[in-house]
Amino acid sequence: MKEEEKLRLPDEVVMEKIHFIRGKKVMLDRDLADLYGVTTGNLNKAVIRNIARFPDDFMFQLTKEEFDNLIFQIGRSSWGGLRKLPRAFSEQGVAMLSGVLNSERAINVNIHIMRVFSRMREMLTSHKDILKKLEELERKDIEQDDKIIIILEYIKQLEKARQDVEEFQETSKDWIQKIDTEKPCAPAL
Repeated sequence: MKEEEKLRLPDEVVMEKIHFIRGKKVMLDRDLADLYGVTTGNLNKAVIRNIARFPDDFMFQLTKEEFDNLIFQIGRSSWGGLRKLPRAFSEQGVAMLSGVLNSERAINVNIHIMRVFSRMREMLTSHKDILKKLEELERKDIEQDDKIIIILEYIKQLEKARQDVEEFQETSKDWIQKIDTEKPCAPAL
């Protein structure tokens, strides 16, 4: 059975290992080593041997503050007594790892990770489109609300005008009746 067929790696397992640090989606050396089936030390040795392939936008080392914040966010209290702060690999850095790690498993895991990154990008794009449409609907809804408020104000004004006309008519009737009753009778000729 091929390594690819044996590899059963749910997308969720990969997704939960992707973090947002320094404005980028990244994976940590420790998590990548675990997925590739190698030790973190061996993964980092391979990276150091090929450091020219990993510019700062492909890979960077977390600061103590970033690492503490990450531990707080994911709720891991023990990372096994780390001696060095972890390295973070962007999507491009993960892709570059495939040229550094030559095992069949590493290649297949890397392909899977690239597909997950791609699906995440598609989901984010889809969510952005949905959010944009919701904002447009909300804006239209607000415009409609404003128009409805104006219409209601006109209706109130019309109702007030109708009441004023009715009051005027009632008052006019009263005046006309009063005038009719107070009219002196004209002498008969």
